[in-house]
Amino acid sequence: MSNYMKLELSALSENESFARSVVAGFCLPLNPTLTELSDIKTAVSEAVTNCVVHGYKRKGEDKTITLECSIRKDEENGVGELHIVVCDNGCGIEDVERAKTPFFTTLEGEERSGMGFTIMQAFMHEFSVESEVGKGTRVTMVKRIGAQEE
Repeated sequence: MSNYMKLELSALSENESFARSVVAGFCLPLNPTLTELSDIKTAVSEAVTNCVVHGYKRKGEDKTITLECSIRKDEENGVGELHIVVCDNGCGIEDVERAKTPFFTTLEGEERSGMGFTIMQAFMHEFSVESEVGKGTRVTMVKRIGAQEE
Protein backbone atom coordinates (compact mmCIF):
# COMPACT_ATOMS: atom_id res chain seq x y z
CA MET A 1 0.00 0.00 0.00
CA SER A 2 1.19 3.52 -0.73
CA ASN A 3 -0.38 6.95 -0.62
CA TYR A 4 0.73 10.56 -1.23
CA MET A 5 -0.47 14.07 -0.43
CA LYS A 6 0.80 17.60 -0.94
CA LEU A 7 -0.39 20.73 0.82
CA GLU A 8 0.61 24.37 0.37
CA LEU A 9 -0.17 26.79 3.15
CA SER A 10 0.71 30.30 4.19
CA ALA A 11 3.65 30.58 6.57
CA LEU A 12 1.51 31.76 9.47
CA SER A 13 1.74 30.49 13.03
CA GLU A 14 -1.96 29.58 13.08
CA ASN A 15 -1.32 27.01 10.32
CA GLU A 16 1.09 24.98 12.48
CA SER A 17 -1.70 23.12 14.30
CA PHE A 18 -3.52 22.55 11.00
CA ALA A 19 -0.39 21.04 9.41
CA ARG A 20 0.23 18.63 12.27
CA SER A 21 -3.45 17.58 12.30
CA VAL A 22 -3.39 16.93 8.55
CA VAL A 23 -0.29 14.73 8.83
CA ALA A 24 -1.73 12.89 11.84
CA GLY A 25 -4.92 12.16 9.93
CA PHE A 26 -3.02 11.15 6.81
CA CYS A 27 -0.95 8.50 8.61
CA LEU A 28 -3.92 6.83 10.39
CA PRO A 29 -4.08 3.94 7.88
CA LEU A 30 -0.71 2.85 9.31
CA ASN A 31 -2.41 2.42 12.72
CA PRO A 32 0.17 4.38 14.76
CA THR A 33 0.30 4.16 18.53
CA LEU A 34 -0.49 7.28 20.54
CA THR A 35 3.24 7.70 21.18
CA GLU A 36 4.07 7.43 17.46
CA LEU A 37 1.29 9.90 16.64
CA SER A 38 2.57 12.33 19.28
CA ASP A 39 6.13 12.06 17.90
CA ILE A 40 4.89 12.78 14.36
CA LYS A 41 2.77 15.76 15.42
CA THR A 42 5.62 17.24 17.46
CA ALA A 43 8.16 16.89 14.63
CA VAL A 44 5.77 18.44 12.08
CA SER A 45 5.00 21.29 14.50
CA GLU A 46 8.70 22.02 14.89
CA ALA A 47 9.36 21.92 11.14
CA VAL A 48 6.45 24.23 10.28
CA THR A 49 7.28 26.59 13.15
CA ASN A 50 10.87 26.84 11.86
CA CYS A 51 9.54 27.90 8.45
CA VAL A 52 7.26 30.52 10.01
CA VAL A 53 9.82 31.94 12.45
CA HIS A 54 13.09 31.62 10.53
CA GLY A 55 12.27 31.09 6.85
CA TYR A 56 10.93 34.44 5.81
CA LYS A 57 12.58 37.67 6.90
CA ARG A 58 11.89 40.06 4.00
CA LYS A 59 8.62 41.96 3.76
CA GLY A 60 6.45 41.25 0.78
CA GLU A 61 7.74 37.73 0.23
CA ASP A 62 5.36 35.00 -0.90
CA LYS A 63 5.47 33.22 2.45
CA THR A 64 4.48 29.66 1.59
CA ILE A 65 5.16 26.31 3.22
CA THR A 66 4.89 23.11 1.22
CA LEU A 67 4.11 19.92 3.12
CA GLU A 68 4.36 16.57 1.37
CA CYS A 69 3.69 13.15 2.88
CA SER A 70 3.73 9.63 1.60
CA ILE A 71 3.01 6.37 3.35
CA ARG A 72 4.28 2.96 2.42
CA LYS A 73 3.33 -0.23 4.17
CA ASP A 74 4.92 -3.63 3.85
CA GLU A 75 1.91 -5.93 4.22
CA GLU A 76 4.11 -8.95 5.01
CA ASN A 77 5.72 -7.58 8.17
CA GLY A 78 3.13 -4.92 9.01
CA VAL A 79 5.70 -2.12 9.18
CA GLY A 80 4.80 1.18 7.56
CA GLU A 81 6.79 4.29 6.84
CA LEU A 82 5.57 7.85 6.91
CA HIS A 83 7.74 10.15 4.79
CA ILE A 84 7.36 13.88 5.49
CA VAL A 85 8.91 16.80 3.62
CA VAL A 86 8.48 20.39 4.83
CA CYS A 87 9.84 23.16 2.56
CA ASP A 88 9.96 26.91 2.45
CA ASN A 89 11.30 29.24 -0.24
CA GLY A 90 12.72 31.68 2.25
CA CYS A 91 16.13 32.96 3.25
CA GLY A 92 17.80 29.57 3.75
CA ILE A 93 20.34 28.55 6.37
CA GLU A 94 23.99 29.60 6.07
CA ASP A 95 25.42 26.73 8.16
CA VAL A 96 23.07 23.74 8.44
CA GLU A 97 25.38 21.71 10.69
CA ARG A 98 25.66 24.60 13.15
CA ALA A 99 21.87 25.16 13.01
CA LYS A 100 21.34 21.51 13.97
CA THR A 101 23.40 21.99 17.13
CA PRO A 102 21.25 21.91 20.30
CA PHE A 103 20.46 25.36 21.72
CA PHE A 104 21.69 27.23 18.61
CA THR A 105 19.36 30.03 17.56
CA THR A 106 19.65 33.02 15.28
CA LEU A 107 17.05 34.87 17.32
CA GLU A 108 19.00 35.79 20.44
CA GLY A 109 16.91 37.63 23.01
CA GLU A 110 13.66 36.01 21.91
CA GLU A 111 12.03 33.07 23.61
CA ARG A 112 13.49 30.44 21.30
CA SER A 113 15.22 27.35 22.68
CA GLY A 114 17.23 26.40 19.61
CA MET A 115 15.99 22.81 19.94
CA GLY A 116 13.74 22.46 16.86
CA PHE A 117 16.05 20.33 14.72
CA THR A 118 17.15 18.32 17.77
CA ILE A 119 13.53 17.50 18.63
CA MET A 120 12.72 16.51 15.03
CA GLN A 121 15.75 14.24 14.91
CA ALA A 122 14.94 12.63 18.27
CA PHE A 123 11.33 11.79 17.35
CA MET A 124 11.90 10.50 13.83
CA HIS A 125 13.82 7.49 12.51
CA GLU A 126 15.42 9.47 9.69
CA PHE A 127 16.00 13.21 9.47
CA SER A 128 17.84 15.52 7.08
CA VAL A 129 18.03 19.22 6.27
CA GLU A 130 18.97 20.74 2.92
CA SER A 131 19.20 24.49 2.55
CA GLU A 132 20.49 27.11 0.17
CA VAL A 133 20.88 30.72 1.19
CA GLY A 134 18.32 32.85 -0.62
CA LYS A 135 16.38 29.84 -1.91
CA GLY A 136 14.94 28.08 1.13
CA THR A 137 15.09 25.02 3.31
CA ARG A 138 13.87 21.44 2.95
CA VAL A 139 13.42 19.17 5.99
CA THR A 140 12.91 15.46 5.27
CA MET A 141 11.76 13.05 7.99
CA VAL A 142 10.79 9.38 8.13
CA LYS A 143 8.87 7.66 10.91
CA ARG A 144 8.54 3.87 10.90
CA ILE A 145 5.18 2.76 12.27
CA GLY A 146 4.83 -0.67 13.85
CA ALA A 147 8.59 -1.33 13.86
CA GLN A 148 10.15 -2.87 16.93
CA GLU A 149 12.21 -0.18 18.60
CA GLU A 150 15.88 -1.05 18.95
